[in-house]
Amino acid sequence: MSLNSLTYPLQYEDLRPNSDPEITLDLDRIDEPVCPEAGFEGIIGRSPNLRRVLQTVETVAWGDSTVLLLGETGTGKELIARAIHSHSPRTDRAFVKLNCAAIPTGLLESELFGHERGSFTGAIAQKIGRLELAHQGSLFLDEIGDIPLELQPKLLRVLQEREFERLGSNRTQKVDVRIVAATHRDLEGMILEKQFRSDLYYRVNVFPIHVPPLRERPDDIPLLVQHFVEQATRRMRKTIDTIPSETMEALIRYRWPGNIRELENVIERAVILSPGPVLRLSPKDLKSRIMPGQQTDRHQTLEEVERNHILKTLKDTRWVLSGPSGAAARLGLNRSTLYFRMKKLGIARSVDSCSDSQKIVVMG
Repeated sequence: MSLNSLTYPLQYEDLRPNSDPEITLDLDRIDEPVCPEAGFEGIIGRSPNLRRVLQTVETVAWGDSTVLLLGETGTGKELIARAIHSHSPRTDRAFVKLNCAAIPTGLLESELFGHERGSFTGAIAQKIGRLELAHQGSLFLDEIGDIPLELQPKLLRVLQEREFERLGSNRTQKVDVRIVAATHRDLEGMILEKQFRSDLYYRVNVFPIHVPPLRERPDDIPLLVQHFVEQATRRMRKTIDTIPSETMEALIRYRWPGNIRELENVIERAVILSPGPVLRLSPKDLKSRIMPGQQTDRHQTLEEVERNHILKTLKDTRWVLSGPSGAAARLGLNRSTLYFRMKKLGIARSVDSCSDSQKIVVMG
């Protein structure tokens, strides 16, 4: 299988300054499903970063190792997990998914391991868990960082011993399942905070794959835009065949904190609001959503983006890290996790004991 068969076969015009003022979409060319022969349905793009991920998927899929997908929300980690399964010897078996963040803690154990009738209030019948359903297939554990501590030893046992018990049962069951996990959280930081077991982390982190955010693959944005325009227009029975070049440039420059999911939503909204065959999207709508001072260099590394974002938040909070209005709360992190990220990124904090002000010292 060639790598070209894994990418979306769309042609689009160069969007550099010498481009024409408008881009005409040839929607007839994208009637066919995305890469049906490759099994990489839904994975659109041909940027170097995406190609590297797909090459890695091809390499690891044929084994049976546990895979950990790392990346921001909305980057398409589930599609990568499906690709690993569809290119593995387990492709004819079930691909079962479980979003650990979407299920209440009290129900997560039952969803994962199943339960016997009468094992708890409301258990009126036996339930087969996702782990058992995935026997001889693959189990995708999305947002594995949200698994509560009390369940982590049981998952560790599955990875080590390939066995488990249903809730309310003393019978040990063997299971043959490949685990593909995903998270957007900093598991190493969670270990320091005693929120994630280190032994489980090492078992899950056998083969990590970083799924790049959309801002690290800007060459794929025109392909994704055309794909989402085509999807939305067919669903709404509208006709849009032109995208102004300034609109496309604005879409490429935007940082996309919500990644592909955010792009899809923006395009759908633009299709709804466009009265004619030209996609109408005001560049000001995107520019207003870019944080002041945020760099627009398309070749920024992920660490540079994270470092700049943390520094910007620290400045906005006047260097206050803790509290309901502090930087940690704004970033959605615990204070100790923020300290860990600052240390890793070379941002050191010092407090002036002679005043109430706080200062940030950037190392190196």
